Amino acid sequence: MSENLSEDFESKLAKANEILKQLGDENLSLEQSVKLHKEGKKLLEEADKILQNAKLVVKDADDE
Repeated sequence: MSENLSEDFESKLAKANEILKQLGDENLSLEQSVKLHKEGKKLLEEADKILQNAKLVVKDADDE
């Protein structure tokens, strides 16, 4: 995986972890919770796509 993709992956996971911490705040409104949940889900989906693409690159390299 290229360094930029690796940094992007790590960044998305770090942001998702921060959102998870924020969701633990009992003073968070329902609206804020839903917004954070959607944002976290999007970040994790993007990180998963990066990971899946990296797996394909590794698999293709192994097949050569």
